[in-house]
Amino acid sequence: MSLASISSAFSSFSISLPSSRSTTSLSFSTSISKNPSSQFLKFQQQHDRPKRRVVVMSLDAGVGVMGTKLGMMTFFESTGEVVPVTIVGFKEGNIVTQIKTEATDGYNAVQVGYRRVRDRKLNTAEMGHLKKAGAIPLRHLQEFRLQTVDGFQPNQRLVFDELFKEGDLVDISGTTIGKGFQGGIKRHNFKRGQMSHGSKSHRQLGSIGAGTTPGRVYKGKKMPGRMGGSKTKIRKLKIVKIDKELNVIMIKGALPGKPGNLIRIAPAKIVGKNIPKN
Repeated sequence: MSLASISSAFSSFSISLPSSRSTTSLSFSTSISKNPSSQFLKFQQQHDRPKRRVVVMSLDAGVGVMGTKLGMMTFFESTGEVVPVTIVGFKEGNIVTQIKTEATDGYNAVQVGYRRVRDRKLNTAEMGHLKKAGAIPLRHLQEFRLQTVDGFQPNQRLVFDELFKEGDLVDISGTTIGKGFQGGIKRHNFKRGQMSHGSKSHRQLGSIGAGTTPGRVYKGKKMPGRMGGSKTKIRKLKIVKIDKELNVIMIKGALPGKPGNLIRIAPAKIVGKNIPKN
């Protein structure tokens, strides 16, 4: 017996229930699709569609470079003002290793490599990626997402003097100095308790929440823990001096990390001037 004959036979039927006073008649009607598997496949296709993941990345104001933090010193300006500056040097590198476009990668970006290393310091995949661009072996690779990538070519060397000048504002990114596990006073600037008058709470954390209600510690509570060793960005620092002979620059203020750390230098973002408002 086929499925079509079963569906026609049971498309409508009635049931009579005997009763002492009256007879109640119940009628049911149903229909069975000739191809029930098609409805299941349609339902499965609707629920098996992959969810689109939207990744929002912020634009850079322009292409930048990478450098090495050397230390700090004082600098005397022409007006006689003493300015604390951080010296950043440049090793061999700052070469364009890849150009990403909306057609190939979904966004426009320029990948820059820095600090030459020996071939054996990189694996096969990294060496193949750099050889494709015709670049030398480089340790660090970072991207600068731009509105347009016109004017950039693979294996192009970026010169700091051509990108920046004295007086420009830049955004500095780096890794802060790791402090290890620290208490609340050093990590979050908490106040200490009394040191006299019978106090037994000097540098302790104190209360971390109520008792019965809510009966737990809220997420994000400031407590002792690992401090430092995280990525950070300092915005709108001024370039005080560019020394072409020594191949170093002086940036006003303190930069993250200790001497020898990698520093990422990019043009400062100024909404409405070098990046769009939306």
